[in-house]
Amino acid sequence: MRAAARRWDEETPELGLVLARTVTVLGSTGSIGVSTLDVIRHARAKYGADAFRIEALTANSNVDKLIEQAKAVRPKLAVINDESKYDALKAGLSGTGIETAAGRKAVIGAASRPSDVVMVAIMGAAALEPALAAVARDAIVALANKECIVAAGTVFHRALAASKAKIVPVDSEHNAVFQCLSAADPEEIAKVTLTASGGPFRTWSLDQMRAATPAQAVAHPNWSMGAKISVDSATMMNKGLELIEAHFLFAMPPAKLAAVIHPQSIVHALVTYQDGTTLAHLSSPDMRTPIVHALAWPRRISSPSKKLDLATAGTLSFAAPDFERFRCLKIALDCLDQGCMSPTILNAANEIAVDNFLKGGIGFLDIAAVVEATLANSSGANTEAESVAEVLETDARAREIARGICRRKA
Repeated sequence: MRAAARRWDEETPELGLVLARTVTVLGSTGSIGVSTLDVIRHARAKYGADAFRIEALTANSNVDKLIEQAKAVRPKLAVINDESKYDALKAGLSGTGIETAAGRKAVIGAASRPSDVVMVAIMGAAALEPALAAVARDAIVALANKECIVAAGTVFHRALAASKAKIVPVDSEHNAVFQCLSAADPEEIAKVTLTASGGPFRTWSLDQMRAATPAQAVAHPNWSMGAKISVDSATMMNKGLELIEAHFLFAMPPAKLAAVIHPQSIVHALVTYQDGTTLAHLSSPDMRTPIVHALAWPRRISSPSKKLDLATAGTLSFAAPDFERFRCLKIALDCLDQGCMSPTILNAANEIAVDNFLKGGIGFLDIAAVVEATLANSSGANTEAESVAEVLETDARAREIARGICRRKA
């Protein structure tokens, strides 16, 4: 006799219930959002056209791509954050029956709509309020944004504790840790190590890095990512932000967190237990692997990503990071130790510095200098955040300070 169907949030849901989940994709036109829709198209081809129905799609300003996606996957709602693009969105989806909206509040509203899974793929601290809206209604939050945890870790953690939401990290490293930890008692963990490719400048000298161009910085050797996260990988700020995120996501003290350079990007994280056992998570460098894990968690379903062949991959190598050449990683680790709202200031300053670098306003090595100077000139770094408003206020002040520093450097 067939067992009665169980709820999707039980330990082992029926496959049919997993595939029946509805999904909202925040940031659908970015690299993670595009990969998410690719995973969903694969699931529909494999399991049926009704797999992972789309509740809402949102985009920042790429209205043409959003229109194309909405026509292909038929969400109930499409939202463009840039209000100046609303008329184009409305016209482009006229006659489709798809609701349209625009603006920051509409993006937050999309996260608040009833869907089982919310893919948070918005870049930067702008993801904070939509992510918290998804947490507040007890969704599975597939978190592909690290900045909202870095900027508001304490506030985010309190909101999560007050809800029944479940965070499933999508960053390849955090997703790897999530899988390796399983149901382990935190006291059993000796060390959590995140791997880093080292980015395009792993073997460059400081003089070479000083002259690096935006085009060189975004040319990641292993991953296809957006410009901002690619630059973060080149400075290794990305790894620093990920260590701060891991501290909050997995309740790991700074002393139990580490990073190691692994150029092949095959091993994504290692969890070392008190008994000397180390579990490593391996997969090909393809973001669709952690995405499909997050959408189907705790089940495993077919993925379009390339399967790992270790014989083909060959030698895997590891090395300690160089804090002199990758100053951003050291600054982030200092903020991890300091705590309070220093990570909020770090993240805000880094977003401004990277944006200025990409626009040609400052040099590559100036990114670390801008972040360091912003931290030195900001108040509130030693204050614990009590609310989202306090986080956003500190974030805004840090951005203004960083912009002023960038102008002086330019």
